Amino acid sequence: MTSTIEAVATLIGDAKRIVVFTGAGISAESGIPTFRDPLTGIWARHDPEKLETASAFRADAALVWGWYLWRRAQVARAEPNAAHLAIVQLAKTREVTVVTQNIDDLHERAGSTDVIHLHGSLAQPKCFACHRIPAEQPFENPIASEGLRIEPPRCPRCKGKLRPGVVWFGEDLPAAAWKRAILATKGCDVLLSIGTSGVVFPAAEIPIIAQQSGAYVVHINPAPVAHQSSRVFCLIGRAAEQVPALVSLIGSTHLLPH
Repeated sequence: MTSTIEAVATLIGDAKRIVVFTGAGISAESGIPTFRDPLTGIWARHDPEKLETASAFRADAALVWGWYLWRRAQVARAEPNAAHLAIVQLAKTREVTVVTQNIDDLHERAGSTDVIHLHGSLAQPKCFACHRIPAEQPFENPIASEGLRIEPPRCPRCKGKLRPGVVWFGEDLPAAAWKRAILATKGCDVLLSIGTSGVVFPAAEIPIIAQQSGAYVVHINPAPVAHQSSRVFCLIGRAAEQVPALVSLIGSTHLLPH
């Protein structure tokens, strides 16, 4: 009897266009905490949901900027894991678009080139006042994170305070990124949903849209997040184990020409 992972490998082997949809779980395996993980050290007494809002930035911009410098330090120490690298390997033989809810750069550092960030990126700040993105990176010391309050740099154009270029609670997803993600999802043959619980909307609509558009949907997660059907599959386990194992099963007879 064919196993689930073998069945999925066959589907991917026959696919031309794949969307890889990733959430916090894949980054957690590189050591980046998720929102479910308790904070430690100097940030242990703070609630992330109360720091990641426009109102929090207005009330105490230095505190919020210090929080994001701490998060940048976490990302800088992390390395892409085997799942990130397997996705890059898959893209050598297929048309692969990565749609991620993560604000880190682990996909890019692993080598992925077509990455859509639905929730923005820690690496790209913008002005809180005029919304422009500065041409030069303002992080003189991106690793320094000791001490809660660090005054944010100023916008080179309007002198407003720079804020993290991420989607805060209560904000809309970036329209251009969302449009690109929807187009890629509607046009894919298989969608791999990796390390996401499917509870953060509207990003969680991506697997639903893929299924409605006729694609196969494969969930890779340590816990079941969907019911299996003829077009929905679940691979239970860590992304760093399941994704490389899946990619290794794809036969060379299915490779697309370079």
